[in-house]
Amino acid sequence: MAASPSHPTDDWWRGAVIYQVYVRSFADGDGDGTGDLAGVRAKLPYLAELGVDALWFTPWYLSPLADGGYDVADYRTIDPAFGTLAEAEKLIAEARGLGIRTIVDIVPNHVSDQHPWFRAALAAGPGSPERELFHFRPGRGERGELPPNDWTSQFSGRPWTRVADGEWYLHLFTPQQPDLNWAHPTVREEHEDVLRFWFERGVAGVRIDSAALPAKDPDLPDFTEGVDPHPYVDRDELHDIYRSWRAVADEYGGIFVGEVWLPDPGRFARYLRPDELHTAFNFAFLACPWDAAALRRTIDETLAGHAPVGAPATWVLCNHDVTRTVTRYGRADTGFDFAAKAFGVPADLELGTRRARAAALLTLALPGAVYLYQGEELGLPEAEIPLDRIQDPMHHRSGGTDPGRDGCRVPLPWTADAPWCGFGSRDEPWLPQPEGWAAYAADRQATDPDSMLSLYRRALRLRRTTAGFGDGPLRWLPAPSGLLCFARPAGLVCAVNLGAEPVELPAHTGVLLASGPLDGGRLPQDTAVWLRT
Repeated sequence: MAASPSHPTDDWWRGAVIYQVYVRSFADGDGDGTGDLAGVRAKLPYLAELGVDALWFTPWYLSPLADGGYDVADYRTIDPAFGTLAEAEKLIAEARGLGIRTIVDIVPNHVSDQHPWFRAALAAGPGSPERELFHFRPGRGERGELPPNDWTSQFSGRPWTRVADGEWYLHLFTPQQPDLNWAHPTVREEHEDVLRFWFERGVAGVRIDSAALPAKDPDLPDFTEGVDPHPYVDRDELHDIYRSWRAVADEYGGIFVGEVWLPDPGRFARYLRPDELHTAFNFAFLACPWDAAALRRTIDETLAGHAPVGAPATWVLCNHDVTRTVTRYGRADTGFDFAAKAFGVPADLELGTRRARAAALLTLALPGAVYLYQGEELGLPEAEIPLDRIQDPMHHRSGGTDPGRDGCRVPLPWTADAPWCGFGSRDEPWLPQPEGWAAYAADRQATDPDSMLSLYRRALRLRRTTAGFGDGPLRWLPAPSGLLCFARPAGLVCAVNLGAEPVELPAHTGVLLASGPLDGGRLPQDTAVWLRT
């Protein structure tokens, strides 16, 4: 893909559209029920036609898949379920030949319990050098039968597991994901070597999972609400780690995007200083309800938080961890909160689809980069997974109250009339596709000019070829209540009507694209439009 007005080649990441590939559910090339690299390679022409600038792959490394691949056993080996290292290298090169860069996922907080380091630590016993790479501690209580502290797991329950010799090890996620000790130099050296390994194979960037969690208070004290610094979130030691990583990335012209869930914009921005990460996910926007005032406030706070460090904002509506946009926007509560997830929440999918179309144009018109999760361009809703088929550990560790994240990870529908909607499996895929999934198939949408896929293709084509999009300034225009209206460079205007009634379109000389039919000179409810003035 050639350089465009919105993102010149050297700073491509400042205004890029990056497509997230959850390999397991993207496309199955060998028919075994699991998506793989062969499936992705076969769909590269689809992704090129869609018009994305880069692909972010969730972990494709050797893993027991206790947490969807975020339990890594070996960063230098592709999991056999997905393919081989040689295939990954071919995929990176073939995508680059189509103008599409590759971003891989690194999980610094923990590894798999099948990682050679952890297996050696278990075998070596208390007090050994092998255990110093993790957080092993004796328990409390008369016989050490109580966990070393009172922390709570990110996946519910306690984050400690006791081993046969009586010691406990820390895991902020599942017991199959032991936390690494980032105060140990070997941990830092290994991860810098892993970064070089993948940069040397042609990847353009690295996404950092749970980027605010790896560093821990060495005393592992009990958690006290309101005490600063937090014992394991957003600790100052992290910034030295990421400055070292940045030096590695700069050797290769690579970039980082951090998964940084922090409520304080000032603390968030520290990760984006010029010698640390290039960008970080904007979760405030992702979680924001479909409300004009709330969205404008979130956009303003995002841009203001990024401005002092000169970093571009990123915008994302959905990813592999959260409820799909069409479903979320069709609910009474259109925001997102992990703590509020529940079974049986009704959704008006027609309403949600209309809003998701408008949100697509809003997101793509904002300054900065955009992340697009696979299937969002098809307008996929959240699927309801039968209880006996749920695989996500969030569900199981919650005692069955949390529906988990599998509903947004269902294998994609490619061909309406093919078995399993063209996913490629000989038998049923690893997660079941719901009834009616064929209606969302890419082949059917490709021939429908009014489909979600056609909307995304037109929008991405315009964003790539038209001045005014991508990184740069934004100026709010006067607008009635319920209307978001802002100007970008080169006479570009975006208007989104979140009010209850149609509103007059702003003054313009032409309509570039609308998310739905316009009402003469008026913009209907839950509709967005790009205008040229």
